[in-house]
Amino acid sequence: MDIVAIVGRPNVGKSTLFNRLIGEKQSIVDDQSGVTRDRQYGTSNWNGKEFAVVDTGGFVRNSDDVFEAAIRDQVEIAIDEAHVIIFMVDVATGLTDLDEQVARMLRKTKKTVFLVVNKVDNHSRLLEANEFWSLGFEHTYFLSSVTGSGTGELLDALVEFVENREEEVTTIPQITIVGQPNAGKSSFINALLGEERNIVTDVAGTTRDSINSYYNKFDREFNLIDTAGIRKKAKVYENLEFYSVMRAIKAIEKSDVVVLMIDATDGVESQDLAIFRIAQKRNKGIVIAVNKWDLIENKETNTARDFEQTVREKFAPFNDLPVIFMSVLEKQRIMKVVDATMQVYENRNRRIPTSQLNDVMQKSMQRYAPPSYRGREISIKYVTQLPIAYPAFAFYCNHPQHIKDPYKHYLENQIRQHFDFTGVPISIFFRKK
Repeated sequence: MDIVAIVGRPNVGKSTLFNRLIGEKQSIVDDQSGVTRDRQYGTSNWNGKEFAVVDTGGFVRNSDDVFEAAIRDQVEIAIDEAHVIIFMVDVATGLTDLDEQVARMLRKTKKTVFLVVNKVDNHSRLLEANEFWSLGFEHTYFLSSVTGSGTGELLDALVEFVENREEEVTTIPQITIVGQPNAGKSSFINALLGEERNIVTDVAGTTRDSINSYYNKFDREFNLIDTAGIRKKAKVYENLEFYSVMRAIKAIEKSDVVVLMIDATDGVESQDLAIFRIAQKRNKGIVIAVNKWDLIENKETNTARDFEQTVREKFAPFNDLPVIFMSVLEKQRIMKVVDATMQVYENRNRRIPTSQLNDVMQKSMQRYAPPSYRGREISIKYVTQLPIAYPAFAFYCNHPQHIKDPYKHYLENQIRQHFDFTGVPISIFFRKK
């Protein structure tokens, strides 16, 4: 899936545009600088084209003095990783030095850049916006992300540069290992394959974009997609969440099951959550591997059970997940992770016959019927599993629009109780009979 990244100074309206593009109020938008948190990724559909949108604004964490450097870093990463870049400026503050710096960086790239002048919501501002033509971008658009005027034209032009790539049909499981730079991803892969697979040197470009390794041992066969194989320039970016999330998006897209490695000494961090939500949103299978468990002291007080409880709370509400404690260094429970991954792959491909599904779910719905809406009784006639790559179920009923989330969660829990979908997000749709 192609990635579209939104870059620009704080407070030019990146998050508002992001929400418009993905069609939901997802970012936390506030007038203070740098308030956007943890909601920087979504998917957009326009004219039959689907693409990923990344709001870089959500990644600037610190005080004003680091903004400039952080924004320049983000622009560089966007140039490396994104397919199309939206460079956002704001007519209300006019052209600033930082805008000029960003423009200079973007003019050097071969990637497609859209200059978007925001807050153009009246005639005098339209006249003022003309000064931005001096930045010299062919694709320049004036819009107001608050009212939405001009976004349609921008999207029409933007999707011309986005490709719908067909997923390659593979017969063996595609497994991606993701996690923080220090979680031990490369060591885990080397331990599995029994070889130093990732040749890491300081010469630029020695580690490839992402490395696919074929695994076939102990009656287990799969492809490992390794995000650790990143270009060496990434050393500079190592602690930038934005970089890791961009890499993860690309690798997760190609995979069936995602193994999220967590460093036991650090616990679950916001970046782990961001990557987890991406995998969940894309309906991938998920296994949590807690590495470096051998380094945890006082295991009487810091028990695995307590740690697991904390992990599950962090990832709630989706916590029907395998959590495996392991140590790559001590070669402990590495195969346990492989077993869990293969089981989740099986669960993701599980197909429940319609008759069996209805036998079970009709009883659940009789036990607790959907609440009526304004005196209208809601009745669900039957349920069927949809023929797609991940578990999705359609419930046919008389008033699909009036079934609320709590009942949807009840149905999901009932499906999980009766059929093994551990580690796999389930989608539920209500359709008019």
